[in-house]
Amino acid sequence: MQIDLDRIDRLVLRELQLNGRLTSTELAELTHLSQSPSWRRVRRLEEAGVIAGYQARLDRRALGWGVLVFVTISIDSQDEAHSMQFEQSVKDIPEVIACYGVSGPEDFILLVVAQDLERYSTLMQHKLRRLPGVKMLRSSFAMQEVKAAIGVPIPE
Repeated sequence: MQIDLDRIDRLVLRELQLNGRLTSTELAELTHLSQSPSWRRVRRLEEAGVIAGYQARLDRRALGWGVLVFVTISIDSQDEAHSMQFEQSVKDIPEVIACYGVSGPEDFILLVVAQDLERYSTLMQHKLRRLPGVKMLRSSFAMQEVKAAIGVPIPE
């Protein structure tokens, strides 16, 4: 379900996406609304599922995750039971920070972090290659972070 957004809704979303810790007073000032209408808009956007939650953006490098890897995986069976078993197993690996089912020659793309190459190698051998149904696994290492995902564009 898509919600109709007016200019103020879009402004609220942009501001909160940049800084989810804004107080209702600060958000009201930025949107040129009083505090109550500003809060009601936020509440409506939360209830509609447009605002899915709030979280802190962490710097992986500052936490010791020096390696970022894109892992493409093909599984040997695309039936629902095998795919669900694979997906659940991926969710249990904390170093897998994102997983997407994709079209094309591969079935999944994982975004994986590791402290260093040696630890990634261990993770790959002992966990990723042992995921249910893995037929093929290919690792591509991020050499440079040009633009990290920090949000989504707000539609006009």
